[in-house]
Parts: sequence; structure tokens; C-alpha cells
Amino acid sequence: MNVEEVDILIIGAGPSGCVAAGYLEQQGVRIKVIEKSKFPRLVVGESLIPRVMDHFKEAGLLPALEAQNFQKKPGARFIRGEVVSIFDFGDKFGEGWDWTWQVPRADFDYAMTQALQRRQVDIAFETTVSAIEFEGTNSLTTVQDKEGNRSQIKAKFVIDASGYGRVLPRLLRLDKPSALNPHSAIFSHVKDINRPEGIEGTQISFDVLDREVWLWVIPFSNGMTSLGIVAHTDFIEQLKGDDGTAKALERAIKLSDFYVKRFANAAFEFEPIHLKNYAAAVSKMFGDGFALTGNSAEFLDPVFSSGVCFATESGILSAKLAYRQLQGEKIDWQVEYADYMEYGISVFTTYVKEWYTGNLQTLFFHRPENLDVKRKICAVLAGYVWNKENPFVKKHDRVIRTLAYMLGGDK
Repeated sequence: MNVEEVDILIIGAGPSGCVAAGYLEQQGVRIKVIEKSKFPRLVVGESLIPRVMDHFKEAGLLPALEAQNFQKKPGARFIRGEVVSIFDFGDKFGEGWDWTWQVPRADFDYAMTQALQRRQVDIAFETTVSAIEFEGTNSLTTVQDKEGNRSQIKAKFVIDASGYGRVLPRLLRLDKPSALNPHSAIFSHVKDINRPEGIEGTQISFDVLDREVWLWVIPFSNGMTSLGIVAHTDFIEQLKGDDGTAKALERAIKLSDFYVKRFANAAFEFEPIHLKNYAAAVSKMFGDGFALTGNSAEFLDPVFSSGVCFATESGILSAKLAYRQLQGEKIDWQVEYADYMEYGISVFTTYVKEWYTGNLQTLFFHRPENLDVKRKICAVLAGYVWNKENPFVKKHDRVIRTLAYMLGGDK
């Protein structure tokens, strides 16, 4: 069996794997990326948040992405009945990017991999991992291409950015139940033929239909719009009934007073995809010779678009630490990686939980608005969840609940 030797093997060519590869290529590291899919491919995670822009810039991917003219996202809108709450990323607590993109992920991820291939990064598409063995920090990974040919890759470190494939959690039995309640989603794309002119037509929105039920609307620059319903898994199953996912999404759109006229008769571009009980977690985020990044480590909920942010944050951080380790430095992976990532995850976990309890919705929709509170929450929504100067980060575990109680709870 053919054996290839590299410094770092990256599993997965989504945003996490791409920023890791982009950073390591700039350092002159011998890397190989393996990806089970053929690109472009359809995947969820179309709403980015500003923090990711730091990672794309550091990985040298920003120019290639800017050339694609994706729809700019200057903020986000949350709708509940007649009350509308708009968060402007340019008006937030602390420093950071004040915009990002709304992207068809098929095009977005493809643009990144093409940019990396132009930089001579070796990406093997339609290649799967069947086994991996570790000896200290060194590993031997067995892979299989689309023709069924098997080969092996020796690496000094492995970054698992395999997303929902969760390659190492599956092979090393690292999965554990998520702490979040079971929620599911159904989504598709439509030709947005009734799109209004101006900001209204391009505004990303989250329409709250009930405390645990919301519709996402993500307009793209190519004239398409992503529509998705998110709810407790039981509600989604009831919405499906015996008619399937397409009818369920149609019914969800008709529940939205705000969007029913714009999308009620829209034809889906592909059979709506059902993501069931999507929250995931692992027992540990690293081990001798490997690190888990992005969805292969943890996925929370799409309500605040944190998925790609955690993917790129963990992707580029793991690449930096692995590179330093290759240079002979002793890395405390628990402190510098796991503890760091878990802090940001804990902040967003609080926000997700308090969204579904209704406490955060109280803060979003209470009138009159408290602009100081709004700016601090906006910094969290922008992905700056490691800035402990922000009390809505540092005291995340109690500040939302306390303020909601003072405002009289969810009414």
C-alpha cells in the first residue's frame, strides 16, 4: 500500500480545514487535506458573523473571497410579531469587524479550496478515512479514494475538521450527548423573485413564530434566498406529518405574517434538507497528535450563526499550536486550546439556552430599547465571545437571566 508522509494531515475542506490549511501553507508546512465530498457541495451554515473575517484574513483567503461579491451582512434582524430588533455590527461594544457575508456555502467553500489549490495545497476530494492509528503524536491514517484505491498517510499531527462527518470522534469514540435540548431544522433555497429593493431585500432575518420556533431568511447576492425553519424536534415532526420535508417548510413559511407574501408560492431549488437533533459534543477536543475543530468537536444551534465562527476559530488556533509544536515547543493543549475554545462555546451556549427559555428574547424585544445593553449583546452576536471586558461575555451565565427578570420576563 502506498504511504505518503506529511507534517500535518487535515481532514475536511470546509471553513475550518481551509483556514488551517491557509495558515500552515503560509508557514511552509507540508500539509495534505482530504475531503470526502466533491466540491461544490451543498451544506448549511450560510450566515457568517464578523469574527470569521479575522480568520480568513490571517489564512490569506480574504482576497479570493472578496472577489466573489457575496452579499454583505452588516447586521441581523430579529422579528417577533410587530416588534423588530435590528443589530448593527458597526454599533457594538469593543473592537472588531463591522460586517461579514451571507453566502451559498457551495460557492463559498469552493472558492476557498480553489484559492488553496492555486497556492499548491494538496487537496484530495472524494477521499474518506477508514482507520487511524497513533503512536505518540505520530499517526498513520488509512484512506480510500472514489475508485476504491486505498493508501496511507503518515503525519506528525492531525487536524480533524470533518464537520458533521465527525471522523475522529467516531473512530476514537469521543462523542457525548449535547447539553442542549433537541432541536431540528429544515431548509432549502428559492429564487427570490419578489425580493424588495434596497436593504429590505438583502436583510438577513430571524422571524420568531413562537418561543422555540423561528424562520430564517438569508438572501444571497446571486438572487437566491435560503429559507429554513428551526424548532424543537417534536414540532418539526408534527409539521412534517405524513407529507415530508417540502410540505413542512411550506407550512412553516405560511406561519410567518412577515414573509408569507414574499415566499408562499416560491418553488424550492432542491428537496428541503432535514437536519435532525443537530447539536453535538465531544468528551475531549484534543489528544496526542490530534485536535478536533468546528462541528467535529461541537455544534450548538443556528440561531446566532455561531457554527462557522467556532469552525474557523478552532481551525486557525489548532493550526498555530500544531505549527509551534512542530518547531519543538511544548504546547499545553488543555489551556491554550480546549479551555480557550470551551469558554467561547460556553458563552454562546448560554445565549442559545436563554433564547429558548425566552429570557434573551425579552431583552431583544423589550421596548424602549436599552442601547448600552444592545451594543454589548451585539458584540456577542458578532462572535467576539472571548472579550471579557464585555460584561455580557464575562457574566454571561447570569446577566441575561437577571436583566430579563428585572424587565418582567417574556411577555
